[in-house]
Amino acid sequence: MEEVEIPQYFLCPISLQIMKDPVTVVTGITYDRESITRWLLAAEEASCPVTKQPLARDAAAELTPNHMLRRLIQAWCIANSDKGIDRLPSPKSPLTNSRLHRLIRDLNNPQTFMKSLNQMEELAAEEKNRKCMEESDVVNSMILFIVKSFKESEIPGGLEQALRIFCLVWTPSEENKSIVNQNHRDLIPPILRIMNTKTEIILDQLKTQAMAAMKIITEVSSSSSLEGLNQEIFSETMVSLIRRFRTKPITQQTTKDALHVLIHACQWGRNRLKIIEAGAIFELIELELSSPGKRISELVFCLLANLCSLAEGRQLFLKHAGAIAVVSKRTLTVSPATDDWAVQILAAISKCSATKEVVLEMLRVGAVSKLCMVLQADCEVRLKKKAREILRSHSSVWSDSPCIQEKYYGTIEGLKRPFSNTNVFVYVHRR
Repeated sequence: MEEVEIPQYFLCPISLQIMKDPVTVVTGITYDRESITRWLLAAEEASCPVTKQPLARDAAAELTPNHMLRRLIQAWCIANSDKGIDRLPSPKSPLTNSRLHRLIRDLNNPQTFMKSLNQMEELAAEEKNRKCMEESDVVNSMILFIVKSFKESEIPGGLEQALRIFCLVWTPSEENKSIVNQNHRDLIPPILRIMNTKTEIILDQLKTQAMAAMKIITEVSSSSSLEGLNQEIFSETMVSLIRRFRTKPITQQTTKDALHVLIHACQWGRNRLKIIEAGAIFELIELELSSPGKRISELVFCLLANLCSLAEGRQLFLKHAGAIAVVSKRTLTVSPATDDWAVQILAAISKCSATKEVVLEMLRVGAVSKLCMVLQADCEVRLKKKAREILRSHSSVWSDSPCIQEKYYGTIEGLKRPFSNTNVFVYVHRR
């Protein structure tokens, strides 16, 4: 293709690409609509990228189409089409509140609701439209649509679209949080029904959207709403989904969302015990043994640390033959967050459930050596202090064991006597 020199004023100052839909801001500078809209949405304080002059908060709504420049660019593209220059597509009309209100109104009509949902989903897929959709109460409309649809039909149409729109448009504003809490009691059952339906009618993609919505709802729900969650949510939905990750492929994002839901829920009421009774600990350990990835490991260890704060949790944790071993293996190999939760788990076990068998198991699978490595690694002082407390609590057993590596023997032996310097370690070869 012959190289073509593009006129400088055809290029967007932000993207440095030919402007497809040139618009002018109040400072008189012209940008491509998509580029300047993205710029304004991302900026904490709106300003003109070229002049640096401050712009109004709703500057994206005050963009003026530069029709003359667009016609010039279009004519230039046509004139150079034989040199490989594509003609500009016709720009889409900016989304207006009146159009959105019409689409929301059409949701109540059985003949038009699917067309309305498909159009709203297409609009929500473009980032530039989401602010307008949020301001037009789309989140509340999707919640009301989901609740109303389930009251009228067992498996209503349009659910996947409604859930996807809800997740795309969602922002954690105070108004949206209030809407979720007001509809919490009616909104959770439909989502659970989607997740628990075992027919082919409910596709995996729909369940993925339902879990993403469940994560959002759980994150912003009030404590009273979360305390009211029943056992079914944990046993038949969340824990079974974690199990499914190992037996039948589902997306990692769906598994992360399920773990987020459990982590948020376990902070309130008796939910922690309900999660334990649902069999979560066994499934979490099995999930971790499958090497699921960094982010999932962080979430798994966070949840295990919370569950091991209860005696029932520690008891079931220790019943799994690979529990202490997997905690030991992941320490100092995944991320600082995982290290933090791993040491917290070992601390709970060594302090409250340290039978002779457990203490020897920690030694045998390398947990003691990993704790010594924590003392020597570039970790937070708080984490080193916790590791030292664990080592000191059973140093009399571990320092005399032939299982301990020689390079850590001095560290364990030194913990039998008090010292303050966190960075001093004595290395002694055993005779």
